Amino acid sequence: QVQLVESGGGLVQAGESLRLSCVASGNIFSINVMGWYRQAPGKQRELVATITTAGNTNYADAVKGRFTISRDDAKNTVYVQMNSLKPEDTAVYYCNAEVRISRRYAVDNYWGQGTQVTVSS
Repeated sequence: QVQLVESGGGLVQAGESLRLSCVASGNIFSINVMGWYRQAPGKQRELVATITTAGNTNYADAVKGRFTISRDDAKNTVYVQMNSLKPEDTAVYYCNAEVRISRRYAVDNYWGQGTQVTVSS
């Protein structure tokens, strides 16, 4: 089994910063793409940012220039530094990872339980 656990969410004021962390643990052979998604009330889950093993990143237009994704493969951890937060960033943030549990198995997709980020105006 593979578990992803997020941390770092909370309540902040507009313009402030937060750093989210997500640690993957369990039966892990390798991790490919890692990423962050978010879901606001009444809306569909959407991409925030992703990062490959080579360090290539992809960001949603809404967060470009404000959020920075990074990863530490020695710790099986992905981060997102969120600066200049806006009320519209309020959502539950979910970690995602493409994990291979064995050389024999294909990559599978795993999700964390989510962490709430609330930005007040």
